[in-house]
Amino acid sequence: WCPPSAEVRLAVSHCFQTLSKSTDSKDIPAALQKLNSYLDEGPESPTTSVHRAEFRRTHFTRSLQFLVNNIQADWFHKLTATQRTELWDSLFLRGPPEQALLVLMEGIGQLSLSSGLDHLVNITEKFLQSGRLTDLLWSYCLETAPSDSPQLRETLLGRIVALPDLTANRLHPNNKPLFLPQQYYPLLAAEMLTALDRTCQFFCSFLCSAVVLAVLVPHLSMCTCSDMVWQRICWKLLENVPQRWMDSVLTGLVEAVRGPDALGRIIGNLVLTNKKAQFVITHKLLLLQYKYETQTLRVVLGYLAADRDRRPLLIQVLRSLSQAWANPSAVKHTPVEQQLYVSKALLLSVALLKDSELLELRSELLQCLLGGMQSHLDSSVLRIRRMGMVVGECLSSRMDISGTKLKFEYDQDEETQELLSLITHTTGEDTEPDLNTSDDELTPYDMSGDQEISQASPPRYIRDCLETLISSEDPVRVELSLKAAEGLVRRNVFATKEISVQLTKVLLHMEDKYSIKSFVALRQSTMVAIVVTDCIPVTQYLTTEFYSLNYSLRQRLDILEVLALAAQELSKPTSNKSRPPITAVADLTPYPGDNPVHWRQIVEKRIQSKTKRLSKGATQTPAVASPNRYAPVAGHFFFPLLSNYDKPQVTFDLLGSDHLVLGRLIHTLGLFMHLAVNAPVFSHVYL
Repeated sequence: WCPPSAEVRLAVSHCFQTLSKSTDSKDIPAALQKLNSYLDEGPESPTTSVHRAEFRRTHFTRSLQFLVNNIQADWFHKLTATQRTELWDSLFLRGPPEQALLVLMEGIGQLSLSSGLDHLVNITEKFLQSGRLTDLLWSYCLETAPSDSPQLRETLLGRIVALPDLTANRLHPNNKPLFLPQQYYPLLAAEMLTALDRTCQFFCSFLCSAVVLAVLVPHLSMCTCSDMVWQRICWKLLENVPQRWMDSVLTGLVEAVRGPDALGRIIGNLVLTNKKAQFVITHKLLLLQYKYETQTLRVVLGYLAADRDRRPLLIQVLRSLSQAWANPSAVKHTPVEQQLYVSKALLLSVALLKDSELLELRSELLQCLLGGMQSHLDSSVLRIRRMGMVVGECLSSRMDISGTKLKFEYDQDEETQELLSLITHTTGEDTEPDLNTSDDELTPYDMSGDQEISQASPPRYIRDCLETLISSEDPVRVELSLKAAEGLVRRNVFATKEISVQLTKVLLHMEDKYSIKSFVALRQSTMVAIVVTDCIPVTQYLTTEFYSLNYSLRQRLDILEVLALAAQELSKPTSNKSRPPITAVADLTPYPGDNPVHWRQIVEKRIQSKTKRLSKGATQTPAVASPNRYAPVAGHFFFPLLSNYDKPQVTFDLLGSDHLVLGRLIHTLGLFMHLAVNAPVFSHVYL
């Protein structure tokens, strides 16, 4: 009796001897066929299964290395093209992908420029094109990969991440286009997404490349928007990032993500559980580096301010920034660009403070204001002095010290205007009355219709509206936010899309606790504006919630009304007034000869004046064509609402007691079909 391991070892050794010494042309294909048989996926007996597993675990790498070492042998060149593809190449493309990749990269690094090197390069290209990277990730996700050591795993990860560099160093200038970073890293990202779809897990170590993150982050941001499972996957993924790669991963994420909400959904409260992540987010990106755009600062600071548990870190960051800004040594010895970067971060941090937090920090900010302004104004550099003036004005305006605000005289440029725009509370200049006018000449105003001015001001940002509607108990602030919400939604599409689903959820569950005038109309118009602005995700949310549990009939009717109004608005032509002007109107009237259309108008007028007509109808302005915004999204309105009407819920039965809602549902579906009569999807519904 011979153990299975010994049988496989003897068979593999016999194949090696045949390939090395045989002169019979028929023995070579038979030996290669024997090695390929251990990689077959067909039906297998218990003995065959053991043999195949033993070969994959112990002899596969050795077999590939033997093939690479003999790539210049006579027997290799005697193989036909078909035999080479089916028997030789297939060994690299069918076995354990991690072992095959390591052997291929090792062979490319060792072989000199030759036909053998070209053949290995072609096999590596086929390896990538045939989805073997997905198989590699899949095997590790299922824990079916052979047991490996930390050293082997590090080597494998290094080969995958650095493949463009390794091939470029070896093959330049004859490198394959697929091995270039512009093609390889998007391919790697696509393979990772495929593994995610299969297992909802993948290796976090591949996230160091900015090219990879540029593909991954938008997809993850969309998936985490409405799916808590995806959020947990991303959180677990980031928790397992090796510490030495945490810096690169977080930096790439912050640069690639659209806004602070998306960053929060992807990384969660990682800064509270991982010291390295906390250092990168709260210190390195804000104080040690200054190469990032203002949007990156908004993302980082907005992420810290968006969650109650993370707000203490925002306070910590503000203290560090104020100390850095007011440090006289830093003002003298750090680059002006870094001081500008710190000034932006400081103003954004102060703008994100709540009134209660600002009250607690007022003494520290005042000390920072006085010391920092003195250091900046003493500088001999004009940009630094101007920077100190602008920041001083903004801080004093935000703190509102004793009702007085600092005001300096300086020339405004793009830099100062950007700094002024970063603070939420802006100052206004009072208009002085004309002292030469006598009181007797002043006409009294009719004050009978005046109303008491509220101390609260309407919000200027849609995110402020959301926070007020969620957490505020002040009836005045809630009313102002509800009244301003629709306008803010329509004016700032980008900011609305970041919180559209969350704001819709808040409005859908909102009750009129403070007896706000026109509460129902304001709530409904805002929800309609959100659907129009960010149609697909909000429509998917509303149509899903319509059949969910624990909703009142009034809420379900509200959903139908909002969807119907939004569909009608989307189907209407856009107003010409909302379109931006194509060209600006010049301040001066141009010389007639400079206008290429002028002579045509003159000739046309002369022709019209000399032409006799028997009758002349009314002049009609030709209609301006505009795209139908409803047609591409009509299916998102219609089909989800139609899918579950006959499935009774625990508290909801359309075909039973809740027939009132059924009637409204049928009416709404009919409206959707009527509005989509010219849309391509209408033909499918009609058939």
